[in-house]
Amino acid sequence: MERRLAAIFAADVVGYSRLMEHDEAGTLAALKAHRKQFIDPKVTEHHGRIVKLMGDGALMEFASVVDAVACAVDIQRGMEQRNVSVPQDRRIAFRIGVHLGDVIAEDGDIYGDGVNIAARLEGLAEPGGVCISQQAFDQVESKLELSYHDLGSREVKNIAKPVHAYRINVLGGAGQAAMSAGTRSSLQQEIRFCTAPDGVGIAYATVGQGPPLVKTANWMNHLEYDWESPVWRHLLRELAGDHLLIRYDERGNGLSDWDAGDISFEAMVRDLETVVDAVGLERFPLLGISQGCAVSIAYAVRHPERVTRLVLHGGYATGWQIRGSESERVRRGAMMTLAREGWGQDNPAFRQMFTSLYLPDATPEQADAWNEMQRLTTSAENAVKLMSVFGEIDVHPLLPRVEAPTLVLHSRGDLPVPFEAGRELAASIPGASFVPLDSRNHLILEQEPAFEKFVEAVRNFIQS
Repeated sequence: MERRLAAIFAADVVGYSRLMEHDEAGTLAALKAHRKQFIDPKVTEHHGRIVKLMGDGALMEFASVVDAVACAVDIQRGMEQRNVSVPQDRRIAFRIGVHLGDVIAEDGDIYGDGVNIAARLEGLAEPGGVCISQQAFDQVESKLELSYHDLGSREVKNIAKPVHAYRINVLGGAGQAAMSAGTRSSLQQEIRFCTAPDGVGIAYATVGQGPPLVKTANWMNHLEYDWESPVWRHLLRELAGDHLLIRYDERGNGLSDWDAGDISFEAMVRDLETVVDAVGLERFPLLGISQGCAVSIAYAVRHPERVTRLVLHGGYATGWQIRGSESERVRRGAMMTLAREGWGQDNPAFRQMFTSLYLPDATPEQADAWNEMQRLTTSAENAVKLMSVFGEIDVHPLLPRVEAPTLVLHSRGDLPVPFEAGRELAASIPGASFVPLDSRNHLILEQEPAFEKFVEAVRNFIQS
């Protein structure tokens, strides 16, 4: 064995499972052509060495960090050009991570934390993007004419200390904007309707390509407006990049029927069953957010043969009426009174109270969007009914019966749903993993470092 300092380059194909499922032979042929005609010559040009290929991934070694980063940028720019005439759902795009660190070399392979950090940086990169460590950044900042976005220190899997990361603006301002616009325009959701057993119309949407992922409805959803909302769009588009994303509006909410006579927890579980059957799904991972977690848990216990993975974020087993202190119950009661009187009105005091509770670190744009959502999603009457139902939720007896592998995520500073509620879910569901997020927001916002951690954790868990 030999130890040495090296620039490590790790790459993988975005949405590889989806591409292989759609066209295995075509995907392998395209990937082979990209490697032979373009990627391998680029690595040689920049004095690098391909250590190994791993299906959809590649590990490379360079003596110079400048060469490694320049090679990564050249590859991403070149792939953007090679994909111009390829349909969006057939394109091969890479994520690349570059790190300067110590490696152990043996029999032509390399090992160690340096390799592991490069792989984690790859996971932080956007599709078509490059993410580098502080050690790599220090070497290239003044040597390559690139722009960088400081992502701060990130906690990453199996690495003891946080990794300080930078994202490279690969295409430059205009090019990056064009790429982002192209990505947005290529993801077109289709909205349909189905009917619950009691005759209530439920609106649902599908978007993206690949293996299915179902998101259980939660309050303050609207299929149309969420897709463009700065509070939701970053998460939805990230999920739809790797999956056929299925989501729906809760009864009494969004595009679903507002005049639903039965707004109850049991009806919400039946609505999820209705949507899954309407889409024709057999087995799928299930994502619950906020009170959608309890609905997801109930569904997973009733249909263990269908749920392959269960992801729960910002959720709870018992509603505020059951778990809350006397002061919390009084506060929630006051909020319901305010909702009854001020919901949907242009009342700055009410809007600010609600937004400050759920999204204390929102930007002005995000806060305005959340305020507007209050008026768009439902009526004052339904808002009060929903708040009351959520307060009485109790799925605690179901937690030991969950069979699906489960990932629980929760913001440390979440005000509407205390951090302890997330810990309780993870502790009570057999074998569940728990990921605490450094955030004060009930929904993780795009500008937060916690968002990258959320996406990486969910992606790795679903694909494992």
